Amino acid sequence: MTDLSNKPVDELTEPEADAELARLARAIAEADIAYHQNDAPEITDADYDAMRRRNDAIEEAFPHLVREDSPSLSVGAPPAEGFAKVRHAVPMLSLAKAYTDEDVVDFITRGRRFFERDKDLDIAFTAEPKIDGLSASLLYENGVFVRGATRGDGAVGEDITANLRTIKDIPEKLKGSGWPASIEIRGEVYMTYAEFQALKARSAASGGQDYVNPRNTAAGSLRQKDASVTASRNLKFFAYAWGATTEDPAPTQYDAVQKFAEWGFQVTPLMVRARSVDELIAQYRLIEEQRSSLGYDIDGVVYKVDQLELQRRWGFVTGEPRWAVAHKFPAEQASTVVKRIDIQVGRTGTLAPVARLEPVTVGGVVVENVTLHNEDYIKGFDSNGMPIREGVDIRIGDTVVIQRAGDVIPQIVRVVLEKRPSDAVPYEFPHECPVCGSPATREINEKTGKEDSRRRCTGELICPAQAVEGLRHFVSRGALDIEGLGAENIELFFSKGLVRTAADIFTLHERRPAVQQALAERREEQARLREAASGKTRKNVRSVEDRNFEGLDKLFKAIDDRREPELDRFIFALGIRHIGETTAAVLARTFSTMEELIRVGKETAGAEDPKAVFPSVDGIGGTVIEALTDFFGNERNDDVLDRLLEQVHPKPYIVNVSADSVVAGKTVVFTGSLEKMSRSEAKAMAERLGAKVAGSVSAQTDILVAGPGAGSKLKKAEELGVEVISEDAWFERVGK
Repeated sequence: MTDLSNKPVDELTEPEADAELARLARAIAEADIAYHQNDAPEITDADYDAMRRRNDAIEEAFPHLVREDSPSLSVGAPPAEGFAKVRHAVPMLSLAKAYTDEDVVDFITRGRRFFERDKDLDIAFTAEPKIDGLSASLLYENGVFVRGATRGDGAVGEDITANLRTIKDIPEKLKGSGWPASIEIRGEVYMTYAEFQALKARSAASGGQDYVNPRNTAAGSLRQKDASVTASRNLKFFAYAWGATTEDPAPTQYDAVQKFAEWGFQVTPLMVRARSVDELIAQYRLIEEQRSSLGYDIDGVVYKVDQLELQRRWGFVTGEPRWAVAHKFPAEQASTVVKRIDIQVGRTGTLAPVARLEPVTVGGVVVENVTLHNEDYIKGFDSNGMPIREGVDIRIGDTVVIQRAGDVIPQIVRVVLEKRPSDAVPYEFPHECPVCGSPATREINEKTGKEDSRRRCTGELICPAQAVEGLRHFVSRGALDIEGLGAENIELFFSKGLVRTAADIFTLHERRPAVQQALAERREEQARLREAASGKTRKNVRSVEDRNFEGLDKLFKAIDDRREPELDRFIFALGIRHIGETTAAVLARTFSTMEELIRVGKETAGAEDPKAVFPSVDGIGGTVIEALTDFFGNERNDDVLDRLLEQVHPKPYIVNVSADSVVAGKTVVFTGSLEKMSRSEAKAMAERLGAKVAGSVSAQTDILVAGPGAGSKLKKAEELGVEVISEDAWFERVGK
């Protein structure tokens, strides 16, 4: 497949443009989830912005090719599982980006051109630092804080009210007077450098996790199930905007923010009102100069039209206000030396190389580690085999220039060859997992015929590095869904040696005293952190034996209730690579029992040509067959699976399509935002009723179930005369 990523937009053919839009939609969606949902960005801000700009340029040149899942039609990522959802009355939009002074001139020129008929109009603008944290929206009713939420995908966020209440900068009741009866105050939650370093020190002293940067740590702190953990992080909040409100706080942006200060919020002291490009850029330079001394991360300066009436008149373009722009800072650079290269094993078994550096300060942050992505990157090539850094490889002992692109992820810009030691040798990437010793392989992409850029451990169930994430997945909502056994408890029980494999979960009750002790120690630690944060000393501390742990009975019952799971859930829970909920359902439907799937999996794994042995199943391709071959061909997985099946007995998969099922044999497509069930739940329901679920609308489609926000699929269904019904009508039809 030809690499189109560097081909100029004006040279793309229509099929090439269509392919590029599909690639960009996938890549941007993955980046959004990594940044907004997982708080673990995988690409730099600059690379992300470049993909967005390329997507916009292609859509402008080929407007008829705009996809239903286009990044230009969405903001952020869907809210993560585990928190209640909050639909924003006014969407929380992203901002257009400016990278040069000329971009700022263009922004001001567009504004003046839009209002050029108002000859005497005096347009003012505001300039303020762009805080690098997590956006939050706070609802106040009659001056009282009632609910807080994350941005999420811009339309729907996560309810994190309890955690936001722990932030001292967020008042429970507004001060002063003049606030609207109802208003959503919006701003940024962030962590100072001092608090970040203190947290790192506390964690290191107790043998806890390492923290990457203040932004990710602040975001992770806000998503804690235990609000006392959030309280111990001493987060901060700057207010700078608002959403739904019964009346404007003030006639202008600047005066509204000053009102926020009167009502008890912290606002940036670096916000100014200006009337010319020169004044705005002067403030940008001033903020840039003060950046390293602020004590918290900023990554640019935001300019907004000051008058609210003019904001409303200028309006919005898809996903962004026309009246605002973020002027980003250029990345700062520094040189240092690569001391060694370590291999970390991620949750999916990916071998991730990390360069350990001589500590160097970049952008106000000490950088000691930088990701090297994969073995091709170390050799000097990108995922398409094209040279990067002029094809120069990275070796231990090299002097390298690094930058914190977007002030988030450190990256190596170039290797200083003239300083390369004479004894430096090319780095040999391991072909075995450094943790469990299982083979580490690079899969072949069946569509492109190329090797995957990442090498992965095939140990899966027996690899300790993958164990915690695998256990979290095993008990997650889409898998066995064991209530009360969330990520924090899994991590705790694993660290204490109480749970090592999935089978251990079902014998956890046998270790009740140790479980009780572990929970007590964690509570004590959390209490100490709260104590340290508040400066108050606890009195009458109860002993472990005095504590009431009736909740354990509830947990053990929840575990017992999952000893006979549905087969498709069990297959999905195993965490086999490339086996998602949909594929797990296909496998369950095809083989009916776990015993039969194991038999076929073993037979396939032992064959010279696995693809020739595995039954031909619609929806199961070479990638999945290879994943099953790796899983069932690894003898070290056998004992783990055998032990698990001694405790858990998956139900045979039986499709009971009643004679009166009105959708049996029908082809159904779901589109838009489903509000009563997830897309996977909708698909499973339809399939159990004997319907076939398709991903796109065609002449063979019988029913389109359309939720809010339905786009091109709805239009095509109407053109083809396909029956369109709402989600409520779907439930009525199937009698649910």
